[in-house]
Parts: sequence; C-alpha cells; structure tokens
Amino acid sequence: MTGLALGLVLSAAVLHATWNLLAKRSGGGWSFLWLVCALTSLIYAPVAAWSLLVQRPRLGPIHLAFIFGSGVLHLAYFVALTQGYRMGDLSLVYPLARGTGPALSAAAAIAFLRERPTALAIVGAAFIVGGAFVLTSGFGRPGGSSRRMRWAVIYGVTTGAIIASYTLWDKWAVSTLLIPPLLLEWGSNFSRLLLLTPMVVSRWPEIGLRWRAHRLETTGVAVLAPLAYILVLTALVFTPVSYVAPAREVSILIGTIMGTRLLAEADDGRRLGAAAAIVVGVVALALG
Repeated sequence: MTGLALGLVLSAAVLHATWNLLAKRSGGGWSFLWLVCALTSLIYAPVAAWSLLVQRPRLGPIHLAFIFGSGVLHLAYFVALTQGYRMGDLSLVYPLARGTGPALSAAAAIAFLRERPTALAIVGAAFIVGGAFVLTSGFGRPGGSSRRMRWAVIYGVTTGAIIASYTLWDKWAVSTLLIPPLLLEWGSNFSRLLLLTPMVVSRWPEIGLRWRAHRLETTGVAVLAPLAYILVLTALVFTPVSYVAPAREVSILIGTIMGTRLLAEADDGRRLGAAAAIVVGVVALALG
C-alpha cells in the first residue's frame, strides 16, 4: 500500500469513527436517516455537479444500476448499524461490525477478484481482524439485558457482512466501471433518499422534532459520512480491496476510545491489547 493510500484510509478512519459517535448519540431511526440523506444531497450537490461537468464520466445503464445498487447496500448498512446502536454500546457494535467486514471482503477479493496480497499484508490483516474480535469479547455493563446484547451482536455481524458486500460492489464500480468516487457516493446517497422518502411521508412532524433535537448530530453525519467514504473510494481506485478494507479498521481503536471515554462505556485491559494488535496490523499492512 502506498503512503498516499494509507493517508487517505487513516483520515477516513478518524472521520468514520466520529460520525458513528454522532449517530449513536442521535438514537437513529427512519427520520434521522432521511434527514441525513436529504442534507447530504444538498451539501454535496455542487461536488457531484463538478464531477459531471469536469470529469465527464460515461454513465450508461450498467453504471446507473451500480450506483443505485450501492444505494440499496448502503441503506441496509445504515439501518443495521443504527439498530445495533439502539440495542448495544458503540464500543460493542462498532468493533464487531468493522471487524467482520474486512475479514469477509479481503477473503472475497482474493477468491473472486484474484487479488494476491503479500504474506506480510495477510499477517497484518489477521492482526487487525483478530484484534477486532478480541475487542468485542466481554462487552456490556453488568446487569444489562442479555437479549438486547444478543441483538446488538446480530446487528453488528450483519452490518459487517453488508460492509463486505458494498466494499466489493463499490470497488468494481470505481476501478472497473470507472465511476468517479464523488459521483458514486452522491448518487448512492440520493438513491437512499428516494428509497426512504415513502417511509417517512407520514412522519413529517417527527422529522421536525428530530431535527430540532439532533441538529448537530444530523449535520455532522451528513458531512463526515460521505467525506470518509469518498476518501476510501479514492484509495480503492489504485489500491487492492484486500489492503484498503483491513487498514480502515484502525477506526476500531478510535471508536472504542470514543465509546469508553466520551460515552462512559465499560473498559478493561483486554481491549488495550486488542487495540495494540490492530495498530500492529495496520503497520504490517502498510509495509506489505
């Protein structure tokens, strides 16, 4: 992995963990997701227009289908993730989701895209994924609902599987179909907005209340979530999935620190060891 790709991915990791913290604080829900998509569409519309006018990408039926398909996958991701946050801690759901994703996406990239990472890169990926799973063990406050915890784990793993799916889907879109990352992200978000609108038509009063109560969180997610993923998509243009997907998982360390320090979630020494393993994995992946 080049220094530029690593810089893009690590910057995206910081932004990603930050918007997840904001999403956790918001409480999620259909109204929140709709507000985020609507605001994102407005904020990034000039960027999408610039991409169309300056880059002049080819946009045939297959390109539009991939953009819409990306929107469907990312909507499923947001729904599973925010439902997980309703059931469990940020420092449980976030690491589990982020740890499952690269394990599946790297394996699928090797199996289906014929990518061949070096031995050191494979060791680095193993450290990252292994650290992520160790990090999730023993989570939850004493006396917490075991049923809610089980559902939090289910949503976390489901989110990870969706991450693996959209990583490979979007990799193909930007590197093979040559859809500009800026345009793919905006089109994907606009597709989510179209899909969500029929679900919230009868909830306009709720949308107003949600905006007044969580204006900061909504704006933060609307700005940071697309920006973080645009940086990742840019790295994917010239870097194999099997390098980019695991390297993104340094956000696990950042998200866990945010959860334990800013949200007062439980902490123990095992998480520090797991976080150290993730850092070692990122370094090995970069050198590989």
